[in-house]
Amino acid sequence: MRTFDVQSLEIDSPAGKVFEYIADPAHLPEWTGAFKSVTGRRAVLSTPDGTVAIDLEVHASRQRGTIDWAMTFPDGIVAKAFSRVVENASGKAIYCFVLLPPPVPLEKIEGALDQQSRILGEELGRLKRILESGPERRAESGRSNAPRRAAENE
Repeated sequence: MRTFDVQSLEIDSPAGKVFEYIADPAHLPEWTGAFKSVTGRRAVLSTPDGTVAIDLEVHASRQRGTIDWAMTFPDGIVAKAFSRVVENASGKAIYCFVLLPPPVPLEKIEGALDQQSRILGEELGRLKRILESGPERRAESGRSNAPRRAAENE
């Protein structure tokens, strides 16, 4: 049984630009399917059982290129996601995302991780299209009305 998935892609955009976009939690609804809105440290997620409000912490380090999230659900369970942006020799960004299984009972993990892995692949494709399209197209394709908020930087 798989206990994690790692996906990466090259984005034809400078690593700094990619980092800034991903580290801003207000952008999550634009490229992910689960995040419906983000306001400050609160977010609304879409789940198979409806929507749920969560606490969202973003830990971003420009120096290391890391962007990690901690999502605390109403029952106290914390889900985590980890990612990194690096620049390759041609000046393009490489984005890597480590997917861990959702915080559900063990008997549900096997199918859940496979399903989330497929969804992540689709989301990363959307992220690539947004970041390679230019600012005017990003504004048109964005689904978030949340105010922009800078991520924490170390």
